[in-house]
Amino acid sequence: MLHLFGILKHFLKRRPEVIDNAVFRLHWMFTSSLLMVFSIMITAKQYVGQPIACMEIDNIPEEVINAYCWIHTTFAVPEAFHKEIGVEVPYPGIDNSKNGAEKHYAYYQWVCFVLFLQAILFYTPYYIWKIWEGGLITALSMGMNVAVISEEEKGKKRKIVTNYLSKHKGMHKLYALKYVLCECLCLINVVGQMWLMNIFLDGEFFSYGVKVVQFVQMNQEERVDPMIFIFPRMTKCRFHQFGYSGDVQKHDVLCILPLNIVNEKIYIFIWFWFIILTILTIVVLISRLVVLIFRRLRSRFLQGRCRLAAQNDLQMICRHCDFGDWFLLYMLTKNVDPVVVQEVTSELAGNERWSGEEDAENLVV
Repeated sequence: MLHLFGILKHFLKRRPEVIDNAVFRLHWMFTSSLLMVFSIMITAKQYVGQPIACMEIDNIPEEVINAYCWIHTTFAVPEAFHKEIGVEVPYPGIDNSKNGAEKHYAYYQWVCFVLFLQAILFYTPYYIWKIWEGGLITALSMGMNVAVISEEEKGKKRKIVTNYLSKHKGMHKLYALKYVLCECLCLINVVGQMWLMNIFLDGEFFSYGVKVVQFVQMNQEERVDPMIFIFPRMTKCRFHQFGYSGDVQKHDVLCILPLNIVNEKIYIFIWFWFIILTILTIVVLISRLVVLIFRRLRSRFLQGRCRLAAQNDLQMICRHCDFGDWFLLYMLTKNVDPVVVQEVTSELAGNERWSGEEDAENLVV
């Protein structure tokens, strides 16, 4: 199993520079890797077994029946899910289909491909942001994430950072806007994927998690397992062939779908995880909007990252800088040692006092 998932180590490896926040990493790192694991898992027969196993009929080889029923759709009878097992029907969804409607299942063939596509879509916003970011944080941090460097080297690097932030003040609005746009893409992606999965599962995904919770709370005699209804473990397959006299013969074959035991667990986890991820992303975007509107709150956010910096220095910097400059400094504090951050903010605050209050009033948020 470790060898099978070894390719994912690259995605889960900690990056030397941090150019995003924790919720963003939950999208492109955790969720993307998790979906990739699910996709690989359900295609590995040595871990989940054969995807379908059908009963042999009339000396037709089992391999032929299995291949045919896997390629074509299998079906169940929806009315049979509500009948008593062992009395009226042999198994949920298995009944005489002459007088009842049929629910056909074909999406289990595409689950591995859809999960792989979802993993790529979750990684896409980060890939776009990485291109737009252009290595700016890496260039400015210059390996100052640790304080164990010589004073001479630290002084030179600190001066470069301070000069850059001072000379390019007011020029990072687009930089911050691109990052917020990528966070919006994360929200659009997770909500859009929930909508597409609802279509993929014949309109059953939106209510899937709710039905599972209700199923657990219902009496055992009255409840119908929604996981079996969406991912049936036993279905029927209709197979046609020529008989000995040349007439077309129809056979109803019972098929077991062991792969659906894994699929049902995967999608119930995805349902709850996507809900949590959507809520977290909305909270992050609301916090971005609050920081954009209320300038005074920006210093509060910086204080959480700049533990050693003076509060007055942070307030002075936020008073004289726009949202783009604040965002760049906030991201820089994630990649620079707190001691260096304290010295940089102190120098920046001194420069702002030297430049006077008039320049700050002309800045547009």
